[in-house]
Amino acid sequence: MIATFSAGNEAEAAPLPGGRAALLELFQEALRAVAPEAVMPRVLPRSHGRVVVVSVGKAAAEMMRVAQSRSAAPLSGLVVTRYDHIPAGFVAPPGVTVIEAGHPYPDENSVRAARLALELGQGLEAADHLLVLLSGGGSALLSAPAPGVGLADKQAVTRLLLASGATIAEINCVRKHLSAVKGGRLAVAAGPARVTTWIISDVPGDDPSFVSSGPTVADHTTLEMAREIIAKYRIDPPPSVVAALRDPANETPPADSLGLAGGEAVVIARARDALAAAARLAAERGYAVTDLGDQLQAEARYLGASHAALARRLAADGQRRAIVSGGETTVSVVNPKGRGGRNLEYLLGLAIALNGAPGIAALAADTDGIDGTENAAGAVVVSDTLARARKLGLDPAEHLAANNAYTFFERLGDLVVTGPTFTNVNDFRAILINGEEGSRDVDD
Repeated sequence: MIATFSAGNEAEAAPLPGGRAALLELFQEALRAVAPEAVMPRVLPRSHGRVVVVSVGKAAAEMMRVAQSRSAAPLSGLVVTRYDHIPAGFVAPPGVTVIEAGHPYPDENSVRAARLALELGQGLEAADHLLVLLSGGGSALLSAPAPGVGLADKQAVTRLLLASGATIAEINCVRKHLSAVKGGRLAVAAGPARVTTWIISDVPGDDPSFVSSGPTVADHTTLEMAREIIAKYRIDPPPSVVAALRDPANETPPADSLGLAGGEAVVIARARDALAAAARLAAERGYAVTDLGDQLQAEARYLGASHAALARRLAADGQRRAIVSGGETTVSVVNPKGRGGRNLEYLLGLAIALNGAPGIAALAADTDGIDGTENAAGAVVVSDTLARARKLGLDPAEHLAANNAYTFFERLGDLVVTGPTFTNVNDFRAILINGEEGSRDVDD
């Protein structure tokens, strides 16, 4: 299911010529390649007993819909997804509970969902099969704090980690050691039942143990590593979190634990698939493609400036070129009240470094449709972005310094708004060089 695209505000939106149209087309092609309908296996696991499905993440409802469409019998189990991430027309089978919960910060529904998932696992027998459908976002959506850690303290440490500039692997390492469900614990709860996990990966490197903090996958991080991450980013967590990270009881289960040893985890979609689809389409449209890979991790604004320098160099020969990349950048938050996201900060850093260079247009967006906590997936930068900003009295450097990239692109009418896409393979970035691009006038 592909969302409807729009760029900018309804009142200001104009036909999308040249670079904008091509960039949006590439983004939509990337999403199509990693949609659950395209990547889910055609046949569900079979069992001598029951098959119970637990679907968790921003794509959870759509993954459950596809699973049910490919099942000969009604499914039972659980769907846990972010608020407003239920596809239109979705009808849960009678035996499936649907819970919408908080993201990026867990809430009471996240705790309720985790408890129900554990109960479903504990109710299984050796002849049964637990099918877990995972997509990004599950670390917050499925949250059972470790003993002694309250929900408020879990929320507090999550906020600190997300604002620190830590990578998603580092954040999820800490999360796994503060949880009763993450780091393989759901698989252990399922006991002797067979466990299969199908994963739409949103983490650089596609390590299954880090997607949604790996509730059914053996963990290879340790309590000591979690403590080192807290120290590295100079985070001052609540006392209960400090105590939990010192408690040996919160070490994640070993790989040979019951429920983990025989489990199967398969990544069915990843950023590489989205980039490959976009690259093929760009080549078909006559662009020479430079693929920078799907594992880029850096401070968003600096990566944007670096990619601007690359685009300038490649533009010198006059050829039509496309640069694609994926991964997950980071943002160091200095203004807690700022409105932004890592893709928007990437684009603002890129626009400043390009400084109006002609013939270069770029799009950066989160494939789940939400960049940060705002309603946009990302935005578009074109050659006259800074000129139009000056006309409106916008200072790009000030907006970037204040983590206010969303406000900047909102005023220009250059946001890319998709709504929930019902998939999630993290950031998608594309730069087109020497493609046609029309100017978009903005009134004073």
